[in-house]
Amino acid sequence: MARTPTAYWDYIRVEELLALQGGLAGDAAALTNDEVMFITIHQIDELWMRLVLRELIAARDLFVKVPVPEQALASAVRGIDRMTEILGLIAGHFALMETMTTRDYLAFRDKLNPASGFQSAQLREIEILAGLPEDERIPLGHEKSYMQMLRNPDGSSTSASRRVELRLADTPTLVDATSEWLYRTPIMGSVPGQPDDDERVRGFIDAYGAAHARSAHAALALAREASLNPTDRARLDERYQREIDGARAFLLAHDVADDQRPRRSRIRAALVFIESYRELPLLAWPRAVIDSLVAFEQAFVIFRQRHARMVERVIGRRTGTGGSAGVEYLDQTALRYRIFRDVWAVRTLLVQQAELPPLEHPEAYGFANGSGR
Repeated sequence: MARTPTAYWDYIRVEELLALQGGLAGDAAALTNDEVMFITIHQIDELWMRLVLRELIAARDLFVKVPVPEQALASAVRGIDRMTEILGLIAGHFALMETMTTRDYLAFRDKLNPASGFQSAQLREIEILAGLPEDERIPLGHEKSYMQMLRNPDGSSTSASRRVELRLADTPTLVDATSEWLYRTPIMGSVPGQPDDDERVRGFIDAYGAAHARSAHAALALAREASLNPTDRARLDERYQREIDGARAFLLAHDVADDQRPRRSRIRAALVFIESYRELPLLAWPRAVIDSLVAFEQAFVIFRQRHARMVERVIGRRTGTGGSAGVEYLDQTALRYRIFRDVWAVRTLLVQQAELPPLEHPEAYGFANGSGR
């Protein structure tokens, strides 16, 4: 039996979509163009965030596999890149919001109280699933936590709070899944479980640390030539030595608990190894994954920064509709929220290709030597 021909308006549900911009009264005709624009932009943002969540889940579910099929990494990169583009589109909506003057917004702002953009459950879900640690969350600027903001005034649950509670239980996060995947990276041909893996990884860390130190000393020599006085030179000596010491401490994971140190050290060494020998066939897609994760988080940071500037331009630094600290809170999230910290940190450690330690067991990094890890 032939199916009924599909119509665009039926497939996209156009009439249902266009009936959703009426605000609290459900009547768009009674609202100003500014308020309809405000509602429409936020609805579109929520739709975009739904797609981000789908891609986050797909990427996380891929990286929890053991092994991760190398041929599947292309789809992971494509999905992460899509999330990056979506965040850019959402950030672009702030320019449209800025076509509204302060008085235009104040004309309907009171009806929003005590609602707030902080109550976007999907944005909280994205942060959670990506891997933002709960203990690093910044207070909203009043006594309520972000979870309390998602509940009813009497403390009872809402669809938003239930959604976020379920996401908190949905582990692992993307950063945890990719970290476990990175942990299994062959480093100088050695993989976890081999009898001498710890020694081989430590040997790479020592050799790379020495290469980094030589690079830093060469940069210091050039900087000292341009310094003006002994005080400047002493300051430069201290700065470059701190960089050398910091690089070694980072690779040896001195900043984490003793029981976690060997694992985190290997993950960080893997990141440096992939970035340093990125031309090797077997490291091509892992390197692309790392680049995509950096771009994704960069887009998230830019989104937060752009959000803060839009809010400041439209309403200044007044208290938010939900009683939050407003722009001050948004600025702090842009400055302090980072998820893939190790991925960013290794960029400080990278050296020129000519300074890299000689690659051991290059035959282990051809496409024919494995289908995943």
